[in-house]
Amino acid sequence: MRNTVIRPVQPGPGQESVWDYPRPPRLEPVRERLRADFAGETIADTTNGFRVLETSHPPVYYIPRADIRADILADAPGQSYCEFKGVARYWTLSLNGQISMRAGWSYPTPTLAFAAIRDHIAFYASCLDACWVGDEQVQAQQGDFYGGWITSKVVGPFKGAPDTMGW
Repeated sequence: MRNTVIRPVQPGPGQESVWDYPRPPRLEPVRERLRADFAGETIADTTNGFRVLETSHPPVYYIPRADIRADILADAPGQSYCEFKGVARYWTLSLNGQISMRAGWSYPTPTLAFAAIRDHIAFYASCLDACWVGDEQVQAQQGDFYGGWITSKVVGPFKGAPDTMGW
């Protein structure tokens, strides 16, 4: 592995640096509108979400299942483990003849510190048509491993791009 010098971007007014986020990660409620669009339709829309903030990662947003169209969700194969949140399961989306495999994930029995995201799903922005925080369309975090949503309110550099796994 190469020695990489990480140079955090200095946040401007109203911005946060992901390098100021904690490890272990912090869970926060989000009252801004969160929205996800897939196959030409809005599939999730809430003002009752959460975000997980972890050093070097853009925020991961969790939307209550009650605010997600249940008719488009199907279990996806596989699971993963997060040392902070527990065992994740995955979700496939199917709508209007379009399928997005493993487009989202959730923690059916999260650890105590993350109990609030039980019955919530996070989505990979790269697997959907568009995702929104407030009125801003997000950019997907590179690498499709962490699933962060990048807005103009956060600065990096962000883990997930090639050559960042060792950060």
